[in-house]
Amino acid sequence: MPRITNNFKGFMNTPENDNFLRACRGESVDRTPVWLMRQAGRYMPEYRALRSKHTILEMIHSPELSAEVTLQPIDAFDLDAAIIFADILTLLDEMGMGLTFVAGEGPQFSHPIRETSDLDRLEVRPAKEALGYTIDAIGVTLNRLQNRIPLIGFSGAPFTLACYAIQGRGSRDFYMAKQLMYQQPETWDRLMSILADAITDYLLAQVEAGVHAVQLFDSWAGCLSPGDYRERVAPYSNRIFQAIKQAYPEIPFIHFGTDTSAMLDEIKTAAGDVIGVDWRTDFGRAREVLGTTPAQGNMDPLKLLGSPETIETGVREVIRANAGRCGHIFNLGHGIHKETPPENVKYLVDLVHQVG
Repeated sequence: MPRITNNFKGFMNTPENDNFLRACRGESVDRTPVWLMRQAGRYMPEYRALRSKHTILEMIHSPELSAEVTLQPIDAFDLDAAIIFADILTLLDEMGMGLTFVAGEGPQFSHPIRETSDLDRLEVRPAKEALGYTIDAIGVTLNRLQNRIPLIGFSGAPFTLACYAIQGRGSRDFYMAKQLMYQQPETWDRLMSILADAITDYLLAQVEAGVHAVQLFDSWAGCLSPGDYRERVAPYSNRIFQAIKQAYPEIPFIHFGTDTSAMLDEIKTAAGDVIGVDWRTDFGRAREVLGTTPAQGNMDPLKLLGSPETIETGVREVIRANAGRCGHIFNLGHGIHKETPPENVKYLVDLVHQVG
């Protein structure tokens, strides 16, 4: 398949609406920027119509379809940033782990990592080759965005990907991953190093394709103690951060984890120009812990299932907790729930711009 020609290299151009990027740098903005995790997805009729014809992996593997899904919420709402439509688990799939999405059960891997010898069969290829469909999707998306707003690239963090790689599926506590971490520390370190290097290569490829910012999703970091995070996880996320900043110091690096209120200072130390905060954390307290570091968040996603009054209360609580500090990007504390009415998303986005 021929490479996609990208005429709008993101990091080389300032978008017409650059409030998101200004907030990432801790600068003043004319209105609080807002984008939403999973803003492209199952709650949108346009997405469901496309999904009825294609599997998730078919859409991700098609640069044209990925770009179309990425832009669906941008065409529907006045968002301040887009995020490329992909999945954190494709990186593992391209290593030969056998990803499938099982109806009612979610993602599963047919070849999980359980012992040292399993690492030898991992196939690690350059991201531009293994994940070229997402790199090409970035080019298609940027061409269609025409520099209106920034585009965000992303990857799963080493710990979160290790959890899936070892457990083979989702879990409430990822006990197999933690068991391997405690019982086979050398295997753990080797796996985390492999993942950190692959993620670095993947994020660098996305930046070189033109994204304006990158986000590292550490969705399961909250199942760790602060000490285990600091000793066994943070060094690998920091390795990624340092590599990105050395190559492209101007690219904002967002670091997001869930259920991490007890270790926001550890998250901040590990990596990130911007720290994403989930809804379990008081946003005012988070901003005090983070100091001058910009923050992203953090309304409970399920408030979008409520009345306009509920949504307004949620928005105003977050804006009030920010207390006028620069460097705030409004977002949910996690992804949009699939039952969310699209009109509620529009109401939220417009309200943030009015009161933020």
